[in-house]
Amino acid sequence: FSVAQKPFGATYIWSSIINTLQTQVEVKQRRHHLKRHNDCFVGSEAVDVVYSHLIQNKYFGDVDIPRAKVVRVCQALMDYKVFEAVPTKVFGKDKKPTFEDSSCSLYRFTTIHNQDSQLGKENKVYSPSRYADALFNSSDIKSDSLEDLWENLSLKPANSPRVNISATLSPQVINEVWQEETIGRLLQLVDLPLLDSLLRQKEVVPKVPQPKRQPDMINSSNYLDRGILKAYGDSQEDEWLSAAIDCLEYLPDQMVVDISRNFPEQPDRTDLVKELLFDAIGKYYSSREPLLNHLSDVHNGIAELLVNGKTEIALEATQLFLKLLDSQNREEFRRLLYFMAVAAHPSEFKLQKESDNRMVVKRIFSKAIVDNKNLSKGKTDLLVLFLMDHQRDVFKIPGTLHKIVSVKLMAIQKGRDPNKDTGYIYCQRIDQSDYSSSTQKTTKDELLHLLKTIDEDSKLSAKEKKKLLGQFYKCHPNIFIEYFGD
Repeated sequence: FSVAQKPFGATYIWSSIINTLQTQVEVKQRRHHLKRHNDCFVGSEAVDVVYSHLIQNKYFGDVDIPRAKVVRVCQALMDYKVFEAVPTKVFGKDKKPTFEDSSCSLYRFTTIHNQDSQLGKENKVYSPSRYADALFNSSDIKSDSLEDLWENLSLKPANSPRVNISATLSPQVINEVWQEETIGRLLQLVDLPLLDSLLRQKEVVPKVPQPKRQPDMINSSNYLDRGILKAYGDSQEDEWLSAAIDCLEYLPDQMVVDISRNFPEQPDRTDLVKELLFDAIGKYYSSREPLLNHLSDVHNGIAELLVNGKTEIALEATQLFLKLLDSQNREEFRRLLYFMAVAAHPSEFKLQKESDNRMVVKRIFSKAIVDNKNLSKGKTDLLVLFLMDHQRDVFKIPGTLHKIVSVKLMAIQKGRDPNKDTGYIYCQRIDQSDYSSSTQKTTKDELLHLLKTIDEDSKLSAKEKKKLLGQFYKCHPNIFIEYFGD
């Protein structure tokens, strides 16, 4: 499976990237620009998948690949029609397709026109392997152009990189490695006084409370009410309404029924609709258990980084922190944070006459995000505003974490010590002889310090001092003689 065995090395690498992207990126129905789109994936998740693949298979040796270059690889895949942006038009005009590394940008795999008349003239969605074959056999893309792209990216494939064909690791092992390395990196960035909550993270992550079911009469109608609200949201070209209705999925049935029953008689009065939705969402989240109520010590660490102006480190720490959330809480928090960011914009619907939208959103939803008694109000506000301002980036996975996880998984697959080449080093690894000599020297230094303390302690009586020195001489005569002489 060496690249050298293939006619074109770059073609083989691109083929494997496409295979990996199509099989590993999460494709599902999503909302974008107020409409629902089937079979879409998120731009930032595509970058995560491609980045992990390039690092784990070491196509470029041990070179450190910046995330920005992986974004350019994804841009090239979009240029060659591997996938397309959703949608591709803005205000009725064609928009130049630009790949965005964002949790709000959606893409869809394209179909390849089948030119073989014997197989028909319909467009078909290819499996990953057939997709790659069709792509690279077409006249639109050649190996030399791919080679040129690697050169333009300042990346040059290693002489003979090999695809890792070791036994597939179980999902449990992969998840454990991700969690272990996420915690390890987080410990590097954030000073924690106690590690108990972090080490017991699996036990303390809260489960999303299931909405209490209401009487049967409400149960029989809540699906209809949700459907009506969803249809209304799909029909509106308003980002605010789209984000708000996405949040309704997590509200209890009774609240959804009340929203539907109190809906304005004039649906075109979007100001009344927004007021109704914002009040309902705010009421629910003002009494809900905080979404980020785990690892309270981390809140303090991130807030401290923000106070000291270390925004980039704080962003990476936040990304790691959110990576530890369970998937259900993570998705709910993503939707809420997106709605908060849209509603807080000054040009959007005025939430309160005498207050800025940004401050209103912060005040109403702060406790729904974090309610840490050890965190001052100023730091809490700073943390919430930071999350809101960086809502497009906080759910990305840091490139540093990608690299160390890929290296560790590869080591496990090959039967090597997974901790030998770890990137998180808290102490220096030494051999047995160095450890032994270091232990002896440290012990000797401490014993000499103890002997000196006894000898120079003026509070001890002569009898007590003689007794302690005698006990010391009995246990450590060599140290005693070295200190006092013959």
